[in-house]
Amino acid sequence: MTQRGFILLDVLLALAILAIALPVLLGLANRDIELLGHARALTTATLLAQEKLLETEMMGFPPVGQQTGDFQTPPPGTRMQHEIDDRRGAFRWTRIVDPTPVADLREVRVRISWPRGESEQTLEVTTYVLLEPKSQSSGRVHAD
Repeated sequence: MTQRGFILLDVLLALAILAIALPVLLGLANRDIELLGHARALTTATLLAQEKLLETEMMGFPPVGQQTGDFQTPPPGTRMQHEIDDRRGAFRWTRIVDPTPVADLREVRVRISWPRGESEQTLEVTTYVLLEPKSQSSGRVHAD
């Protein structure tokens, strides 16, 4: 007579494989969710750093020094068109303007920080701002 079905050893072996594989797969899914959250925070921090760099560029040649703040208030000269995203509330910024050996050039560093678990993550972007020369027009028309 032939056996039709699984013996107890086959069933136990299949359960053992599932007992090992399922926690590993669930752990990978949890890691993916954690990485997705970190990627979103990093993208938000990058966009906020670009916003601060643009704000620095719009205010002209920046004075040397350090400024800090959060993103709860709109940048100077703008009006908030929409509600502030809850994720933005956790982000803080620091703008550090340092002199360079070239008198008409400033180094601008924007550091964005946000909490991640029990630690703090930071992203720093550096750019340089050049003092634009003033145009010297005398107001006279030169004719030959």
